Amino acid sequence: MNQGDELFRRSFDIGRGDLIAYANASGDQNPIHQDDAAAGAAGLPGVIAHGMLTMGLAARAVAEWAGGPERVGELTARFAKPVVVPAEPGKATIDVIGTVRKLLDDGRVEVNVTVLCGEEKVITPARATVTPNR
Repeated sequence: MNQGDELFRRSFDIGRGDLIAYANASGDQNPIHQDDAAAGAAGLPGVIAHGMLTMGLAARAVAEWAGGPERVGELTARFAKPVVVPAEPGKATIDVIGTVRKLLDDGRVEVNVTVLCGEEKVITPARATVTPNR
């Protein structure tokens, strides 16, 4: 494993039904995540995914690669752009790509995490420190 090596690549589809399920589970019922008119009134191009849903999917990709969530010591990120989710039956697809940022002396790995929707970075910069189960 060397700096810059790709460690994983994982895609997730997000549909409007997923937004409703996430809203119900999280309690975040902000209408910009479910209603086109509310999203438009807020100046958005359409209904958007919850930022924490997007972040959670990125964390899932990191944890799956590392061998479990207990192996992820830290995950930091900043939201850069919203993930616009089209009306059903459409879906938005996010791609989560992890590359080696730095190998640490204690066996842990600092991972650069790139989250894309189409060609747009939606979470950046993002980094995780993990103890891989490899």
